[in-house]
Amino acid sequence: MQRIPISLITGAGLIGGFAVTRVFRHQHLSGLVAGSVGLAATESARRRAGNAAAVVVGGSYGLALFVSHPLARKLGAWPSVCTVAAAAAVTAYTVADRTARTAT
Repeated sequence: MQRIPISLITGAGLIGGFAVTRVFRHQHLSGLVAGSVGLAATESARRRAGNAAAVVVGGSYGLALFVSHPLARKLGAWPSVCTVAAAAAVTAYTVADRTARTAT
């Protein structure tokens, strides 16, 4: 069975969390979705690549959530979310997916 890449989980979690807000118009539900996926990505990174990777993945995910709000004022909502999701996904790939792939 092939594992889902952590980079895909992080990108999808950020975009999916925002999509929940747009569809259901409920920010608390969006936070629940985004937060749950962020925790899942962090735990997956810990299991696959170690504690240091988990700290970086979780930190970049949280930073992406934080930065997306002021960035949305400059770029717009969707471009902001897509930008931070891409940045978090690249970070997750670099520190967790690529590391785990080369270690096996």
